[in-house]
Amino acid sequence: MKTGATQHMEQKTPDSAEMDAAGDTHIATSEAEQLEINRRNIRVIEALLFASSEPVSIKEISPFLSHMANTELLLAQLAKNYADRGVNLVQRGDKWAFRTADDLGFLLRREEKETRSMSRAALETMSIIAYHQPVTRAEIEEIRGVAAGRGTLDMLMEAQWVRMRGRRRTPGRPVTYGTTPEFLDHFSLSSLGDLPGLEELKGSGMLSSRLPPEMQIPLPFEGELSDDEDPLEEDDPVFARDE
Repeated sequence: MKTGATQHMEQKTPDSAEMDAAGDTHIATSEAEQLEINRRNIRVIEALLFASSEPVSIKEISPFLSHMANTELLLAQLAKNYADRGVNLVQRGDKWAFRTADDLGFLLRREEKETRSMSRAALETMSIIAYHQPVTRAEIEEIRGVAAGRGTLDMLMEAQWVRMRGRRRTPGRPVTYGTTPEFLDHFSLSSLGDLPGLEELKGSGMLSSRLPPEMQIPLPFEGELSDDEDPLEEDDPVFARDE
């Protein structure tokens, strides 16, 4: 025989169907909340990128997002959202930016005023640095077969396409040079791995098709510092005078 207390407890105890329904409601609520958080995070990223005149890194974006937000996944989702639009979200090295879609670029060409035309020496020097970085001035001269003019590197650094990376761990500790995020952005490269390969250079006419079969295009180093480089210190003499 059931007592009144037992009957009362049985009436108050939810059955399995009620518990499952409550659990489903909680899961649905959690998923809805997470979707709303993600939607807000994507809007924040979108606003930051549109407001910036320069590509923005994940490190710069993350502080504006919710706790534990996966910035890389959110950027990938935003890039997917803009894939078929007039502007695309593109990666430039370790940074991201909105850029005109490639197939619409011809509509928005602007006349650019160049303070100095790019000389053949500058083009050759730029190419050597891009493919051989980290590279020293002496190595650039050895590859080109002629002395590197002081103004050539200065012009490339003034254009913000080339930077001083560090110092080589060799006698004299020469300065090493490499490319910048601005270089990637200007030439629409996601990374240095997108630089044209040997066959592409031949096809464009930039290299002779009669090159030796054993010739290879070097793979540029994309890290901060190579094993034989030291970082430039703030008091390095190179910052006080021309190297």
